[in-house]
Amino acid sequence: MFRRNPVQSFIRNLVRLIILVPLWLLLVWSDLAKAESMYIWIAVKSIVLLWFANVFAKMFFVIPQWQRIVLLRLGKSVGARGPGVIIVPPFIYSLARTIDIRITTYEVKATKTLTKDNIPIDVTAAVELEVENPERAAIDVQNYWKTTEWASMEALKSTIGGNDLRPLLSETDRIAADLKKIIDTAAIDYGVNVRAVRITDVGTPPTLIEELAVIARAERAAKAKMIQAEAEKTVATSLKEASELLAQQPNAMKLRQIQALLDISKEESSMVIIYPMDSLMGQQIATATAGNQTSKSKMKQDIQIFASDE
Repeated sequence: MFRRNPVQSFIRNLVRLIILVPLWLLLVWSDLAKAESMYIWIAVKSIVLLWFANVFAKMFFVIPQWQRIVLLRLGKSVGARGPGVIIVPPFIYSLARTIDIRITTYEVKATKTLTKDNIPIDVTAAVELEVENPERAAIDVQNYWKTTEWASMEALKSTIGGNDLRPLLSETDRIAADLKKIIDTAAIDYGVNVRAVRITDVGTPPTLIEELAVIARAERAAKAKMIQAEAEKTVATSLKEASELLAQQPNAMKLRQIQALLDISKEESSMVIIYPMDSLMGQQIATATAGNQTSKSKMKQDIQIFASDE
């Protein structure tokens, strides 16, 4: 939107007064005392003086910090000027265009675009750009803004068509970087620098989201089974190595048996009786002890059943 520059208007009005008032007093005031036939000539002089003062005042431009003006000299570009007070001589120099060099952001949307695996999605990207070369933006292209926007839309659609859905959902940073390179390559011809591209939204059908969730759960389950199988394989390999090592030393196997008995005896409900393999008395003691334990357990069970019947 065009906004009037108050400083520029003040300078131009001041220049008009400085030029118009002295010249009008010098060339017109003296003719006012003459015959009435001179009034037409006085009006002509006043109009010419007003036109001359207006032309001279329009030589002065006050350019803000965020703008640049592109000048033409006899139709040929002489570059960009600004910021500050710029004097542009009339008749030889002309103003081609005023360019805003501030950073600008706009959205690009690609709707119902097919991915590489033939899935229609909606993608929205935010493109951040700035005019790097005001002369090229004014001379080489008629509308650098619209041209860059169309280039961004085409690049977005081609990027979607060259990737599967999963990278578009999970690798947005890489996709945005590739998209920035494509847009920047096209926009550099218009004097525009693409600062950043961000993928803000990827819209997918609801049914597809459910299918992807099922696939993800299946993949996680398969991965868990693979990890469990690898763990069992590692344990089996370790046990094999341990058994081979224990087989080399007979006494080591006995120590391992004693360690296993110690581990069993740590449980409160367990009773360990150790006797030699060929000892008949030890076997009888173990059998009797096991019978007593079984009888006690059965008695407790009968008492619980009787109590429940009551």
